[in-house]
Amino acid sequence: MLLAEIAAASDEVGSLPSRLAKVNRVAAALRRADAAEVAVVVAWLSGELPQRQIGVGWAGLRSLPAPASEPTLTVAAVDTALTEIKAIAGKGSQARRAEQVAALFTAATGAEQQFLRRLLSGELRQGALAGVMADAVAKAAELPSAAVRRAAMLAGDLPLVAAAALHGGDLSQFTLQVGRPVSPMLAQTATGVAEALDKLGGEGVFEAKLDGARVQIHRAGRQVSVYTRTLDDVTARLPEVVDAVLALPVTDLIADAEAIALRPDGRPHRFQVTASRFGTRSGAPREEPLSVFFFDLLHRDGIDLLDLPLTERMTALQQVVPAQQRVDRLVTADPAAAQRFLETTLAAGHEGVMAKAPGAPYEAGRRGAGWLKVKPVHTLDLVVLAVEWGSGRRSGKLSNIHLGARDPDTGGFVMLGKTFKGMTDEMLAWQTARFTELATDGTDGYVVRVRPEQVVEIALDGVQSSTRYPAGMALRFARVVRYRDDKPAAQADTVHTVRELFERGG
Repeated sequence: MLLAEIAAASDEVGSLPSRLAKVNRVAAALRRADAAEVAVVVAWLSGELPQRQIGVGWAGLRSLPAPASEPTLTVAAVDTALTEIKAIAGKGSQARRAEQVAALFTAATGAEQQFLRRLLSGELRQGALAGVMADAVAKAAELPSAAVRRAAMLAGDLPLVAAAALHGGDLSQFTLQVGRPVSPMLAQTATGVAEALDKLGGEGVFEAKLDGARVQIHRAGRQVSVYTRTLDDVTARLPEVVDAVLALPVTDLIADAEAIALRPDGRPHRFQVTASRFGTRSGAPREEPLSVFFFDLLHRDGIDLLDLPLTERMTALQQVVPAQQRVDRLVTADPAAAQRFLETTLAAGHEGVMAKAPGAPYEAGRRGAGWLKVKPVHTLDLVVLAVEWGSGRRSGKLSNIHLGARDPDTGGFVMLGKTFKGMTDEMLAWQTARFTELATDGTDGYVVRVRPEQVVEIALDGVQSSTRYPAGMALRFARVVRYRDDKPAAQADTVHTVRELFERGG
């Protein structure tokens, strides 16, 4: 199968407004893939690399060679090339990696180059998310969507399930197994505890939402494995988590938990302190040890629990995990009590609360309605410094905006991050016209620099430390609320305001 076919499918899927149309187009592409290609095609059209990271980002893709005139690259050849690029290590590895990247792009047509560039940089957003992809696999294999979703949930690997579904159709091999991570259940959002209770039918299980790193823990006898929410194995990096699990009175276990670095007073360190432990390759003792807090149990000593109601899983969790290692929890139908719980949790330095339906099963891999997250939202008025041309459905539109805070000491602006989230079609059309007018060097390049005049209101979950931006800070989960035509850039929030939010742990 040629790479050109996948590039064309990706481009077409990105332009289709209908979910069903996306499913049909992806299914058509999957039917053309052979057994060895299916998993790779599913990963690519989901915007992911089977290799995860290969050490190549936007910096290495800014200048591309002239494209090939005819498509010759196959899916298998490109996948092999990416695997080889990832394996490059040692002295001179950067130069050798650049040579192989250049060779790959030289063999690619213009459309293929664009696809690979977006894929390697994590910018391939054509709308073929997990739900769409699972339905496309089911359609291509002529299997029930529920069966494919269930298998993907238990395998934690939709490409693997797709290969089995399209070439054999036997999904019975995918069962809950200790030692094989499953996709985590995700949450929808609620604006407050009252709305959460209403959505949950009047009663909810409220849990402290810790500002740590979610982990999935597997134990088989004395063997413990710890996985991130993206199913990466980080066992060797978290020895204190392993020790905590081995101390539990259980033989086999699959649990959902949060690992977090706490200060001596019990308040959380900044998220980056916790995150740094996941980035290290060593399990050597650290100055800031991690604590682990459990909040769900999927399997215990040979019995699967994920289909049981939350209340029954809570009971099972309480039987094996001591109270001091479980997240704080309140079961209530009283909005006032839920609000007090939220305020107490925030005062302790945590993110907010989770509100869960007492009878909800564990819907692994889904953003189920039975889990809701409630946390305060910060807003800042920032200035747009540059904007990037979009891809897929946003082709021809100026999309991803670069955000800056005003620096009153220099009279300039300090970049704090980028976002493409929260933009409606109407907003995209407006900002394309607006930023074309503000462009300082024309609009031919991928990144369009603009005069720092347009103020935009940004919602964010907080501010984190960053070595990428000059102020040492970056916005967390930034999204556009609205453009502020009523406010000049001179009235935008300052970098000092952002630093105050950062210092408060916001």
